[in-house]
Amino acid sequence: MNGHRTLTAVDLFSGAGGFSLAARETGIKVMAAVEIDKNAGKTYKKNFVIGHDTPPVFIEDDIVDLDPFELMKKSGLSIGECDILMGGPPCQGFSTHRLKGSGVDDPRNKLLIRYFDFVRAIKPKAFIVENVSGLLWPRHAEYLNKFLRMTKQAGYIIYGPTLLNAKDFGVPQNRKRVFIIGIRSDLKVELIWPPKQTHFSLISKEVKKRGLPAWQTASTVFQEPIPTNDPNSIHMNHSNELIGVFQSTPKNGGSRSQSNRILSCHGNHDGHKDVYGRIDPNKLGPTITTGCVNPSKGRFLHPTENHGISVRHAARFQTFPDDFIFEGGLMSCAVQIGNAVPIKMGKVIIKSVANVLETISCSDLKMEIVTNCKLSVGNENRVHV
Repeated sequence: MNGHRTLTAVDLFSGAGGFSLAARETGIKVMAAVEIDKNAGKTYKKNFVIGHDTPPVFIEDDIVDLDPFELMKKSGLSIGECDILMGGPPCQGFSTHRLKGSGVDDPRNKLLIRYFDFVRAIKPKAFIVENVSGLLWPRHAEYLNKFLRMTKQAGYIIYGPTLLNAKDFGVPQNRKRVFIIGIRSDLKVELIWPPKQTHFSLISKEVKKRGLPAWQTASTVFQEPIPTNDPNSIHMNHSNELIGVFQSTPKNGGSRSQSNRILSCHGNHDGHKDVYGRIDPNKLGPTITTGCVNPSKGRFLHPTENHGISVRHAARFQTFPDDFIFEGGLMSCAVQIGNAVPIKMGKVIIKSVANVLETISCSDLKMEIVTNCKLSVGNENRVHV
């Protein structure tokens, strides 16, 4: 961002800091982050706060209870001053893994509406929402349409919701996510959306004729050894029965069915075909979920070794650098990684928004604040339903 003013961002539902890291690597100064999970908070502070000059203000709090104006006060931002408000409201209520009809009344769904309360109060120049593809399912239309309607009424031009796949942006996994972008209408700028795909199928004309990058395979995760002193080089310990199954499962993409072993806990039911399957290094990796270190949750078995992937492998699938350290136990780290925005994907999204905001000169940043914009703390803290 040479030659431009430094843009600012606030990260809601920050988790371990996927969006914050993507923003930092894009040259954006993250002013504040909010996260309720203690272990994710420890991870965030280790990588963004402790030992850093002018670090973000980290607030460990429930966003339902947090006053948006208190957030602005702590971060030193005035109304309308924040460039980008970004966040991925907890998405379990919208998950595609839920049974038909379930999740509709999940209280976490209302956090998308609570996100709007912060948009309305902070009045960022732009906002970014990331969520799972299930957000687009008809059963969640009430929450999605309400959010879109309110943001438009608050003076934002909305782009999306758009379904994007992380594999198209250099992330070595098949990971579909929904993005919603809002740009304040008074800025009179237009976003180029969706962002251009950067990586393509190996057999596509873009790769074969134009020489553009191909989708990254899982081999990029395993080709570099993990240092023995990496605190995230940890994986699950398995029972002798499971290890026997793993030993019989063909390397580099083999499935449990090929091992000719039936787990006693499964009886006559073979289960999902990917459960206890090995990752194929020659293909895209599996979607990294919150259960990504547990081979019973999907194709998360190491390509050649007889155990599930490590925390570091999972982080690499999400394109976190090896110097990014996750805090907490094995399962907590997996949850933090599975919930994160892949860094390479986040950078593309953030850069798309930043490119537009950088065209605005300082003199153009004046905005009209209506006299009734200062809502009472009680109203701001209330979740819209």
